[in-house]
Amino acid sequence: MLKKLPEGSIVALITPFSENGSVNFDKLRELIEWHIAHKTDGILILGTTGESSTMTHWEDDDVVRVAIEQADGRIPIIVGAGSNDSHTQLEKSLKYERMGADALLLISPYYNKANRQGLIDHFKLSADNVNIPIILYNIPGRTGVNIPVDVVEELSHHPMIQGIKEASGSLSYAMNIAKFVGEDFKMYSGNDDIIVPMLSLGASGVISVLADILPEETHDLVRAFLDGDVKKSLDLQLRYLDLIHKLFIEVNPIPVKEAMNLMGMGVGGYRLPLCPMDEKNREALAASMKEAGLL
Repeated sequence: MLKKLPEGSIVALITPFSENGSVNFDKLRELIEWHIAHKTDGILILGTTGESSTMTHWEDDDVVRVAIEQADGRIPIIVGAGSNDSHTQLEKSLKYERMGADALLLISPYYNKANRQGLIDHFKLSADNVNIPIILYNIPGRTGVNIPVDVVEELSHHPMIQGIKEASGSLSYAMNIAKFVGEDFKMYSGNDDIIVPMLSLGASGVISVLADILPEETHDLVRAFLDGDVKKSLDLQLRYLDLIHKLFIEVNPIPVKEAMNLMGMGVGGYRLPLCPMDEKNREALAASMKEAGLL
């Protein structure tokens, strides 16, 4: 059992699809092997980048099963188990724990939202019933909910709630929750464009889209900072900053999947309402990839 959450670069892994739109499990296995070989420190499946919002529960379960089986304990597998229905989230959390997940990522409840106590009760319902680490997921741009700082503080004391993926993009918010970061509660950058600033606030790493195409470089960026080589870390951040911006020129994961396909990785397309990139944006992405030496 994973006793502590990993440091470093955790890839927010895409879900590869076949030409007929089904999940391409052979490619999923291939991607997991690729990340193990290229120094990725952890793999998140069924996150935003994994398009889980358009997948069935049965597909989710199969992706979890295949990922855990392929990883075979060689790299931590973190599973997105969140829902805006607390009991659905609990059901998923218990199921993925039984399947062998190393940790869970739980998003704040979207659409129906919640008040302060509702948020606390929502997360604690899962945390009180599992025995693997939980990472809170704060991404108000997707959910319409910014987890209040005092809620993060209270939840950080729960033994199973051991981290937060902070993806609001607000360094001011991150500064406020950095007060709760320590040995038992980690913070991860949820934005690739501010990895170094987040590390400077005490983050233990990043849950990264960039790592889908540059796994070794993303690992090195984080590792350099944690080892005290801030200049190397900053140099890598700045070197890939334009590419990072292009990976979000349209809604994630459209650009990163396009980038992977341009690299010949054959990860397939999208499910509606996601669709192929605007051609001008595609050209801008390709140009940035060429500048970064990927094409």
